[in-house]
Order: sequence, then C-alpha cells, then structure tokens
Amino acid sequence: MTEENIAPLVPDEIVMSKIYLIRGHKVMFDNDLAELYEVETRVLNQAVNRHEDRFPSDFMFRLHDNEWQNLMSQFVTSSWGVRRKPPFVFTEHGY
Repeated sequence: MTEENIAPLVPDEIVMSKIYLIRGHKVMFDNDLAELYEVETRVLNQAVNRHEDRFPSDFMFRLHDNEWQNLMSQFVTSSWGVRRKPPFVFTEHGY
C-alpha cells in the first residue's frame, strides 16, 4: 500500500467533539459516524437495517422520540436537519 492510498487520521479533538453521554453510555450519532467514514447517513442506516445481525443492540440503539426532542431543544442550531425518525447512536465497545 502506498502513502496515497492511506486515509488521513481524524484528529482526536474532532472525534471527541462528536461523543455524547446518553443513557449513561458514550455514543456517537449516526450522522457523525457517517461523516467520519465519508458516507451519507442514509447509506450507513441502510447498512444497519439490512444487516441487523452485525449491529447488536448493545453496540447501537435508536433514540426514543422524547430523548431526540430533548436533545434537539438543547441545540440552538441543529446540524441534523429534519429527520423522519430519531437517529441511531453507536457505542464504541457495547455496554
């Protein structure tokens, strides 16, 4: 593999800024994870829905409507835009 084929590492500060504490677990939102992997959020969520067996419930979960509404109300401007469903959130190692 040449240096041209190696993706640059994402700085720790950027990764850390995308981690939230929800239900007592450190999680990352689907849109942030998709951004880090350079794919669209819908593509990541399609993969999750098509391969649920690869994403155990202790590794990821969907926020409840009330959790999502509460989080959205805490941010003056939302980078999440309008969503039909609350987002998936992913843990690092499961819980």
